[in-house]
Amino acid sequence: QVQLVESGGGLVQAGDSLRLSCAASGRTFSRYCMGWIRQAPGKEREFVAGINWSGGSTVYADSVKGRFTISRDSAKKTVYLQMNSLKPEDTAVYYCAADSSRGGNWISKSVLAYDVWGQGTQVTVSS
Repeated sequence: QVQLVESGGGLVQAGDSLRLSCAASGRTFSRYCMGWIRQAPGKEREFVAGINWSGGSTVYADSVKGRFTISRDSAKKTVYLQMNSLKPEDTAVYYCAADSSRGGNWISKSVLAYDVWGQGTQVTVSS
């Protein structure tokens, strides 16, 4: 079973950038689609970005398209989320998650598809 640990969150100002990292353990990491999901206070979890097993395919929520970039380094067993032009509405706890049960090619935008989760990292964007 893969385990996930996020890092890189923090407090920034609007317009700044942050890079989140998700370190994975377990030999099967490279087979899975990976995603970043966020949850703002009082709101449901929201899909942000996903990447397939090879890194050759990515999917983004409309709200972050053009500002966020997801990538993965299989040798380092790490998934990244580069966040540029941050807005106050990006404030949330960001979770790294793996879709371990449906194959590694089709990226789901549904948070229900992700069955392995990290503990989350807080991102706060001030105006």
